[in-house]
Amino acid sequence: MSNKINARLQKLGIELPEAPAPVANYVPYITTDNLVFISGQIPFLEGELKYPGKLGENISVADAQKAAQLCGINLLAQLKNACGGDLDRVIQVIKLNGFVNGTPDFTDQALVINGTSDLMFEVFQENGKHARAAVGCIALPLGAAVEVDAIFEIS
Repeated sequence: MSNKINARLQKLGIELPEAPAPVANYVPYITTDNLVFISGQIPFLEGELKYPGKLGENISVADAQKAAQLCGINLLAQLKNACGGDLDRVIQVIKLNGFVNGTPDFTDQALVINGTSDLMFEVFQENGKHARAAVGCIALPLGAAVEVDAIFEIS
């Protein structure tokens, strides 16, 4: 078994945490045939919400991009579980849906969700290119600044 993706994560200085447990009545992921649908991930680290807040009010785009990257790291932790620990099974990042907690006049959702998109490209390179939505919301669970869900194709 190749450890190409684990080596890339190590080179990037990324250590995947334990996948966060759901905060409500849902499962962290569903696998069907060769697709993995991962539930929305918020920026949890070691059981604590990082980067709470609202864009355009009390959190910067730069910090929200870090929050989006942390959402991406949590997506990868869930994906690793779905792949039985072998991220080399990932064929393609199919789609990301990013949700940004912002004021009504905040319009840089796409810049925020680049925090997740850039991570997927760094980790999976060409196979990290994906379709995407970046949507503004008036609130997110637990006051998170960002939430991201994803669909991956695996072997």
